[in-house]
Amino acid sequence: MEDMYDPSGRDWPHDPDGEEGSEGGRKYGMAVLSKKIDEDEDFPLQKSEFVEEYGDDPVRINFEKVVSVSDIFEHVEPDEFETKVEFWKKVGDGMRAGGLWEFKPSA
Repeated sequence: MEDMYDPSGRDWPHDPDGEEGSEGGRKYGMAVLSKKIDEDEDFPLQKSEFVEEYGDDPVRINFEKVVSVSDIFEHVEPDEFETKVEFWKKVGDGMRAGGLWEFKPSA
């Protein structure tokens, strides 16, 4: 855990590595976002409402990078998601487009 740090210097509403965040480095990126969504109750999901509620929350991308939910959603289209699957596809596309996620699917 001491290998992980947050060079952003931001004052987060909660610890990026606490239980609301990466859970001590066990969850990163989309796994942190997943804890904020209820598939049965939240869809269709409005991007603006999600960002309004969680925009300031930290998301650990990797062992050395923490960004806010709103930083991620600057790169995510569209403004509404009908299903959780659509949400994850578009969030992944946005994270890659914004240089926040190094994973690149091969197909």
